[in-house]
Amino acid sequence: MGYANIIFETENGIATISFNRPKALNALNVQLLQEFTGAINEIDQDESIRVLILTGSGDKSFVAGADITELATFDALQAKMFSQFGHAVIDHLQQLAIPVIAAVNGYALGGGTEIALACDFIYAAENAMFGLPEITLGLIPGFGGTQRLSRLVGKNRAKEMIFTGSMISAAEALQIGLVNRVCPQETLMDEVLKTAGQIVSKGRVSLRAAKQVINSGTDADLTTGNKMEIDAFALCMVSEDAREGTRAFLEKRRPEFKGGLK
Repeated sequence: MGYANIIFETENGIATISFNRPKALNALNVQLLQEFTGAINEIDQDESIRVLILTGSGDKSFVAGADITELATFDALQAKMFSQFGHAVIDHLQQLAIPVIAAVNGYALGGGTEIALACDFIYAAENAMFGLPEITLGLIPGFGGTQRLSRLVGKNRAKEMIFTGSMISAAEALQIGLVNRVCPQETLMDEVLKTAGQIVSKGRVSLRAAKQVINSGTDADLTTGNKMEIDAFALCMVSEDAREGTRAFLEKRRPEFKGGLK
């Protein structure tokens, strides 16, 4: 499938989606979101893809929020449909079985922060800026920002960011736990690819199980979360990867994971 607003590439089990509207600082419009969901569907159906990286084209912006020229034309029904569509796309992103890394290379505002929040973790360039500035337009975040940000950094910190509409630097995002690592912009993708390469070498079944249990268990009580972990651990134990991993350990060699259940 051809894309005009994103760049979709795969190599060595790693897929990269680059948001590609540089003249608009990669702002989200309906067409970009349609292409993004198409690429996510492709990834969901391709067993050879083990990790997904999201980044922005150019050196200024990851995603600078929604395209205001389009947003300003919406009535209430159109706004609701746009928000529902954005939620559906980002929910699907978060539900991907494979790990997803955000490589935030510049502005991640509004929908940009909301997309990054749905990834499994975030690496940011030193020049990256995060924020949910919708309040300055008389709006609120519409793609899950009020929910995911508070779960990640706490309600009070999320309220401060959302109520003021202020941007925070990559350094402050690291301090509050919004991002995992801050890198010089010129080495950002190298660092992300290095981590992605480490993940690709692990077993598909155990990666899928770990992601599912962490995501599902976070919003459950500890007892329920631990039961999820027990069931997932048992399922992993009967996988080809677990057999290979334990055998390789005993034979003092590197495992060659191929995925699948017996």
